[in-house]
Amino acid sequence: MAAKPTKTATYAWWGKDKTGRKTKGEMLSASSAEVKLELRKQGILVTRVTKKKLAFNLGGGKITPMDVALFTRQMATMMKAGVPLLQAFDITADGIEKKPMRDLVGKIKNEVASGSTFADALRKQPEYFDDLYCNLVASGEQSGALDTLLDRIATYKEKTEALKAKIKKALNYPIAVVCIAIVVTVILLVKVVPQFEEVFQGFGAELPAFTQVVINVSEVVQNYWFIVIGTGVLAGFFLKRTLKSSKSARNTADRMALRLPVVGEILQKSAVARFGRTLATTFAAGVPLVEALDSVAGAAGNVVYIDAAKQIKEDVSTGQQLQFAMKGSGVFPNMAVQMVAIGEESGTLEEMLEKVAIFYEEEVDNMVDGLTSLMEPIIMSVLGVLVGGLIVAMYLPIFQLGSVV
Repeated sequence: MAAKPTKTATYAWWGKDKTGRKTKGEMLSASSAEVKLELRKQGILVTRVTKKKLAFNLGGGKITPMDVALFTRQMATMMKAGVPLLQAFDITADGIEKKPMRDLVGKIKNEVASGSTFADALRKQPEYFDDLYCNLVASGEQSGALDTLLDRIATYKEKTEALKAKIKKALNYPIAVVCIAIVVTVILLVKVVPQFEEVFQGFGAELPAFTQVVINVSEVVQNYWFIVIGTGVLAGFFLKRTLKSSKSARNTADRMALRLPVVGEILQKSAVARFGRTLATTFAAGVPLVEALDSVAGAAGNVVYIDAAKQIKEDVSTGQQLQFAMKGSGVFPNMAVQMVAIGEESGTLEEMLEKVAIFYEEEVDNMVDGLTSLMEPIIMSVLGVLVGGLIVAMYLPIFQLGSVV
């Protein structure tokens, strides 16, 4: 008789490692007792184990940068706890519920098990691990400080994704409200205005110019709505395709974005924050400054700062100090340049670059909150003008009729 398969579940655990440092993670096991036994073998003193509830998941979803950041953080925790690399892959994969990410970790583990280095295994997945990530892991393997480098990479990925989320928040809110305003306006033009038009036809009098304009717009939307929608969809499609295929179009869009009121300043500060964060991370990994600037250019996210990073690299490679190269580029604020100058003079460039990143990340956070507060009255005013204007246009003939009577 065949043995009955053992049912497994995901368990979350908390405990302390060999150095007394608090740690936590997840493990796929048949029981909490087995989890405790396995962790004891790894030298972890378990304080609590709980069974996780299964999450309803359709198809597993797409791997996101935050999934990669979480994987990096879990691997860093395992390595710091003294867990062997291959076993760390198993433990990390057991705690991942998203199937594509779990499969990706399995592929990386198989590559390492077959003799590849961790960095080489990651380079075979360029869609998820960029050159900066792979180079830092390679530096960690060569220096014997992989756990420290993974921790730095995890912090870098988490901070970078948090910064991107803040910028998206600043842009998505007004876009969403504008879309809602357009939908409301179209509904009024298609459903409400025609009802008033039927009433006005019985007046037998000339309609006010404003009312006539609104009625004409309503008729155009009713009769040619498919052309209006089709034009909008095609315009969006061609714009997206042009930005994807044309480098010059992307560069133009990047430069125009930096000139936008308020939003442009947010993008500039976020680019400075990424510059500081990336350079601090690579510099701390022992990467020479000139090579580190290559990574900075790749992570800049905007052509203006990509070009600036390349120019800074050329200036630094000729013997110029980083502070003067940054100042000569003309795109970095004085405060960032001064902090870098202090770092170079005191020999604490890594710490000062980290402070630059933290300062401008906080600036972006504050500006996003301020933008949200600023946009609310503006958006309400726009909605009021649109909806209120339509209502006034519809009631003008009634008011005129009343004054005549």
